[in-house]
Amino acid sequence: MSNAFDDATHLSERSNESYQKQSFTVPDLPERREAESHESADADGTVLSTHDAATSVTSNAPTSTATPTSTATPVEQTTSQQTATERLPASPDPVRQRSAPEIMDTGMMPTASADIAEFHDKFATLAENVSKVVVGKVNPIRQCITAMVVGGHVLLEDNPGTGKTQLARGLANSIDMSFKRIQFTPDLLPSDVVGVTYYDQKRSEFEYREGPVFASVVLADEINRASPKTQSALLEVMEEQKVTVDGVTHAVPQPFMVIATQNPIEQLGTYKLPEAQMDRFLIKTAIGYPSHDVSVDILRQVNVTDRAATVHHVLSGGDVLRMRAISETVRLDDAIIEYIVRLVEATRHNEKIQVGSSMRGALALTRCARVWAAADGRGYVVPDDVKDLAVSVLAHRITLTAEATFAGSTPEQMIAQILEEVPTPTLGA
Repeated sequence: MSNAFDDATHLSERSNESYQKQSFTVPDLPERREAESHESADADGTVLSTHDAATSVTSNAPTSTATPTSTATPVEQTTSQQTATERLPASPDPVRQRSAPEIMDTGMMPTASADIAEFHDKFATLAENVSKVVVGKVNPIRQCITAMVVGGHVLLEDNPGTGKTQLARGLANSIDMSFKRIQFTPDLLPSDVVGVTYYDQKRSEFEYREGPVFASVVLADEINRASPKTQSALLEVMEEQKVTVDGVTHAVPQPFMVIATQNPIEQLGTYKLPEAQMDRFLIKTAIGYPSHDVSVDILRQVNVTDRAATVHHVLSGGDVLRMRAISETVRLDDAIIEYIVRLVEATRHNEKIQVGSSMRGALALTRCARVWAAADGRGYVVPDDVKDLAVSVLAHRITLTAEATFAGSTPEQMIAQILEEVPTPTLGA
């Protein structure tokens, strides 16, 4: 009993001592608000943090080295108040705790160099040329070009007649590279895709005949109509840019890109792509129907039966490789890297998501964000670059639980919800 009484006595004494120290700093607060007009005039002594979030300092909170005869300048008082705020117990709000280190120092951001300007011009030229084929669909076109620069692959999933094949062919015709189209059917064999080794009777030796996958741009039209065995023939080439037949490995030309299409509404005679192959696609996007004005313009050009054949080369394969090298120089702030990791980790800890995104998704989002930033003429990545690409890069990599699927939730909705929950890095001075 005596120990408890002594502890209570000591606590009371410390509390009174802290209250007496604080009472001397209260008259200084009005001077600080007059000296710094940009801060909030809160009667309770509110202090603005670096995130412009108000943290209330009560009258009985301890302060740092404040004496009754303090003659500190307004700047020193501001530092003292911020130090007192840091010494307060951490807020139980996880959003405030996570957002504290995520401040981007824009003062150190590099200005756009000549290489970034070159990237921006080539990207805009290519996008404008493809827009002649698929009119009014700037975002899907930019996403496909981004995947090509990164060196990844695109899955176009949309209703019939929306221009999926036209977009793929228009992109291929806009670049001076080899192009092959594979029409996937139920009787298609893996050898029809990657090639086959046959015996040449004239030479009396075995010879390898390359399949249509040996091209810089490969259009896999209606990919879900082929059997899973044939679909799996693309796994190695999509990941490693190589094809192995009869124990011999053959490299595909560079740059290399697979653009696959499929219809989501027709399931008869189709085979759903396995999750392992879905993860091979860098971006999954949809085109959607054109607007009213665009539809009217298309009907006015009704005599044009093949819009993809009307465009010509504006870039070469070397230009694409040059753009890829420039994108690798785009600066990534630590706050952006932390933000991407938290987005990916949030997909693994959501109760409605059964399988979250892997590190391949995080790498894909990072690389795409750099290209997206360079396309806007910037030499550094901002949070909006990540937000613009998160749904198209991560949504097809997650698997929802049965309860979430029955409730009507979609992967795209879950990624959009995660973007709202995870705090965005703040651009600092």
